[in-house]
Amino acid sequence: MAKLSLFSLANLLFALIIFQCVISQSKLVTDLPLHTDSRWIVDGEGRRVKLACVNWPSHVDAVLAEGLSKQPLDAISKRIVSMGFNCVRFTWPTFLFTSDSLGALTVRQSFQNLNLSQALAGIQDNNPFIIDLPLRKAFQAVVNNLGANNLMAILDNHISKPGWCCGLNDGNGFFGDEYFNVDVWLKGLSRVAVMFRGVPNVVGISLRNELRGSRQNVDDWFRYMPRGAETVHAANPDVLVILSGLSYDIDLSFLANRSVNLSFTNKLVFETHRYRFSNTATWADHSANEACRIVQDDMMSKSGFLLDKGFPLFVSEFGIDESANDATDESFLNCFLSYAAEHDFDWAIWALTGSYYIRQGKTNTEETYGLLNFDWSHVRNPRLLQRISTIQSPFKGPGLLGLRGTNTGQLIFHPSTGLCVIRRSVFELIRRSVFAPLTLGPCTHPKGLWSYTPKKTISLYGSDFCIQADGPGKPGKLRNICIDPDTKWEAISDSKLHLSSTVGDGKTVCLDVDFHTHNVVTNWCKCVSDDKTCDPSSQWFKLIKI
Repeated sequence: MAKLSLFSLANLLFALIIFQCVISQSKLVTDLPLHTDSRWIVDGEGRRVKLACVNWPSHVDAVLAEGLSKQPLDAISKRIVSMGFNCVRFTWPTFLFTSDSLGALTVRQSFQNLNLSQALAGIQDNNPFIIDLPLRKAFQAVVNNLGANNLMAILDNHISKPGWCCGLNDGNGFFGDEYFNVDVWLKGLSRVAVMFRGVPNVVGISLRNELRGSRQNVDDWFRYMPRGAETVHAANPDVLVILSGLSYDIDLSFLANRSVNLSFTNKLVFETHRYRFSNTATWADHSANEACRIVQDDMMSKSGFLLDKGFPLFVSEFGIDESANDATDESFLNCFLSYAAEHDFDWAIWALTGSYYIRQGKTNTEETYGLLNFDWSHVRNPRLLQRISTIQSPFKGPGLLGLRGTNTGQLIFHPSTGLCVIRRSVFELIRRSVFAPLTLGPCTHPKGLWSYTPKKTISLYGSDFCIQADGPGKPGKLRNICIDPDTKWEAISDSKLHLSSTVGDGKTVCLDVDFHTHNVVTNWCKCVSDDKTCDPSSQWFKLIKI
């Protein structure tokens, strides 16, 4: 009875942890502005706020938030909320705020100048209130609507000259390029910061997207990025100031031994990007396990180390081509999600966009990386939303019950599904007439909390029951005698994402998932060699400390 009570208490604690996370995330806007506390972003009461954002482009030729020809603005904002996001990384071109002639151009005039008559008609139908607003006012209207829907906004200086981003030699890449005059850039940052001073849902300003090109160098980064940071802070001391790296915002390694010196504190955040094509050769030349290890090591050395140095890290772009059904993209995303869950950083997925008014000269073009479909009416890929849902909530940090590095337990996260290993109740086992005590379920489930012990057992939190392997193709078991080899588990393979155990005949099996039933089983370990054609996704699990 005592053991049962302890286990029930553990379940209650876990439920309270999740409840606290949900409550914390739901009342963010009432506790603004945000600031930093070591590696965490926190609200006015000092509680962790995890930025779980989606990118919404507004920097392309028409200089209007995409999609307003397809759906009403408020419907789009509400759909963002329904997908579990708490913020939007909203992009803008410098010239919108430095060129008074461009800023004064109305939405109607902008679209007429680009011969976008079909899109203009769609805006008239869906958002007539915005059609004769100047472009700057239209930008403000979108930000205000996000706030009305309790969505935070990160205003991202994406490019200087409106258009698609980002080409290596497009004149927008680095200080001194054709369209990247430092004084004009600082003017734009200042004007945006002033315009949104006192607007509570604008919680951060990102100084520049994807620095790149032949001019890029570390000395000029240190010469100009702090000036941009000081400019924003002087104009609007409430917002987080977000600094990007070099080489398409992949590389912040130059900060390992050199500091950014600013006059203010508790507002500095660094950002980075990562896609499969950030490491194209790695994914092409190696097995999924090898590639994942290489890429995760690269992410840590290029940017992840900043977390250990006490800075928040905002991975402000990642995503996959949702139209390609590409195995390499799948492996990349599984690898990325395991890394994101482990390190619990802030992030923004690319992108919300189902389609563009015009992109690189082509009108009404589809965005295959977009979460929404072409007409912005439905989620393009519900499975992708499920997979990212687990990392939308914080695992640890200041002010969250039972968290902040106390390591009260672990989740067994399965990145291919976005679910976690949970224990079925006795009632469910009887009802289903199956003997499969372990299944996949929401990572918020109270029966999904585990302890990985020094003896290498994976035990139900607060219980003596541990996971036991029972041979290939058989469901994982729970038992309360945890001394045999088949109750010991180790992370193997280059990726360290296979959880392996040894069965009675001395052979190694790995935790696996039956995708038809979601039962957790054990099978012969697969893809642990250098086979580049093998898909390990069903056997990739990550123990996440919470």
